[in-house]
Amino acid sequence: MKRLPGMTQALRLILATIILSTSAMAENVATNKPNILFIAIDDLRPELGCYGSEIAVTPNLDGLAKEGLLFNRAYCQQAICRPSRASLMTGTRPETTGLFHNYVSLRELQPDILTLPQHLIAHGYNTAYVGKIFHNGDTDEERSWSRPAAKWLGPDIKKPSGPYCLPENVKLRNENFKEMFAKYGDAARRGLASGPAFERAEVPDHAYIDGYNTLLAIKTMKQVASDDKPFFLGMGYHLPHLNWCAPQKYWELYDPGKIQLATNGIAPTDGAVMGLHASFELRTRSNIPKHGAIDGDLARTLKHAYLASTSYVDAQIGLLLKALDEAGLRENTIVIVWGDHGWHLGDMGVWGKATNYEIATRVPLLIWTPNMKARGHKTNALVELVDIFPTLCELAKVPSPTHLEGHSFAPLLDEPNRQWKKAAFSQYPNPALREWAANPLSQGMRETWFGPLIKDVEQRIIDQQGKKWERELFEKHLMGYTMRTDRYRLVVWRDHRNAKAEPIFVELFDHKVDPQETKNVAGDHPKVVNSLMDQLNKGWKAAL
Repeated sequence: MKRLPGMTQALRLILATIILSTSAMAENVATNKPNILFIAIDDLRPELGCYGSEIAVTPNLDGLAKEGLLFNRAYCQQAICRPSRASLMTGTRPETTGLFHNYVSLRELQPDILTLPQHLIAHGYNTAYVGKIFHNGDTDEERSWSRPAAKWLGPDIKKPSGPYCLPENVKLRNENFKEMFAKYGDAARRGLASGPAFERAEVPDHAYIDGYNTLLAIKTMKQVASDDKPFFLGMGYHLPHLNWCAPQKYWELYDPGKIQLATNGIAPTDGAVMGLHASFELRTRSNIPKHGAIDGDLARTLKHAYLASTSYVDAQIGLLLKALDEAGLRENTIVIVWGDHGWHLGDMGVWGKATNYEIATRVPLLIWTPNMKARGHKTNALVELVDIFPTLCELAKVPSPTHLEGHSFAPLLDEPNRQWKKAAFSQYPNPALREWAANPLSQGMRETWFGPLIKDVEQRIIDQQGKKWERELFEKHLMGYTMRTDRYRLVVWRDHRNAKAEPIFVELFDHKVDPQETKNVAGDHPKVVNSLMDQLNKGWKAAL
C-alpha cells in the first residue's frame, strides 16, 4: 500500500483490512462458491413420506425431496454412530480410519487426517456447527470449525439439561445411573443405565435439545451469512436416536391403532446367528424388558415414539429451511440431509442399529442445489455416505483431496438414471457378541442383566458354527463385510486379522425376490456367491 502523508499505522492497518476483505468478496463473487447447509439426523432410517412410508408425517423433508433429489439406495459404511460419521467426515472407509466402535476417537487413530470442513476452510469457507455432526468426543473444534456457533438464545429460553422434561423421568434416570456408577464407576456410562426409552410432554419444541439447537442454528446462520465468505453450517439432530422424547403434539399426529408393526419379525432363515444382536441398546432403558420378545402394545408404543421423534425433527428442519429462505440465502446454498445409519424397529426380531443388513445400512439421503436439473426426481443409483465429501467438493468448486475413498455423485443431480457404480460396501464387527456401541464386551455387561442375553446368543452361535467356534475370534476379531449390488446383498464373516482368510460364514440375499432379506440363499447359488466374493475382494475401486 502506498504511504500517504499523515496516515497513522493504525489507519493503514484498517485500510489494508478493508482492501483484503473487498478482495475476498470479489473472489467469492467471481468463483460463486455456494454456501452449504449440512443436516445430519441420528438413527434415522428411511421412514419418511418421501420414501414411501404410509404413516410418517414428514412434510418438510417430503417438500425438500419434491424440489431436490432423493437417493433410494444410499448406504452407510458402518451402522453405528462414530465409525459412520468418521467415515463420512473424512471421506474414507472404516478400514482406513481404523475406527470400528464408539469408544475410541478419530484423532487418536488418525491424528493428521483431513476432514470435510477442515478442507473447506482451506478453500475460503467459514465453518460452524450446532448439535451432533461428528460423534461426541470427535468434535474436532480446533481444526474443523473456523468460528463458534451461537451460544445462547437469551434469558427466556433455557438450554435443556438432559433428555427428559418430566421430573419423574429425570429422577428415575439419575437413580439408575447412581446405582450403576456405585458398582462399575465410569464404565456405567457405556450403556449400563438409563431412564425410560420415550417421553411425551406438553412442552414447547425448544424444551428438548433438538428444538433448542435449531434456534441456535438459525441464529448461527445469520451470523455466518454476514461474513464475507461462503459458509458451511452443520446442524446435527439427536433424534430419532434413543431416548425418543418429543413434545406431545408430535405424538398426536399418529393414531396408535393405525401403526403397523414389522412384517418380518424373525431372523433370516439359514442366516448367521452372529448377524443379529439381542437389542442391547433398547433394553438398557428402564421401561424395557431385559429378556424375551418385545412385541404387542409395547412394540407399537415404541414405533409411535420413533415416528413422533421423526416428525419433531422434520418440523425443526422446516424452521431451518424457512429461515434460510427468509434470509435470502437459498439461491446460493446447497442443502444436504443425511442419516448416519438405519434402525431396526422389530425387523428381524431386532430393535436397534448395528447389523450388516439392509434395514441398518440403508440411509435417507436428500440434496437440493440451486443449479440442479433433476428436481423432484428419485434415483436408484447405489451411493454411499463416503461419497458426500467428494460430491460437496465438486459442487463447491474446490479440488478434492487425494485421500478420498468415495466417488462424487454430482452427475446424478442432472442425470439421475445414468449408469452408476456397481456396489456399495459396509461392515460391522460381530454384533451378537459386542456391546451396543460395537466395543468388545465388558465385565459390567457380563455381570448385569445383559449376561443371560449374551449366554443365549453365544450358545446359538456355538450350535451353528460347531468346530469353528473360538471365543477370542468371535468376540474380538470377527468382522462382517457386506456388499450391496443392484440385485444382491452378500455378507461375508471373516477373521479381521487376516484379509485372505477363508470365510467363516457367508450370507446371500436376493433382493429381486426377497427385499426384506428373509432367507439366506448362499447354499443354493454357489456360482453367484463366488462371483460376488471376487467382486467384494476387489474392493470399492473396482465398483466404480
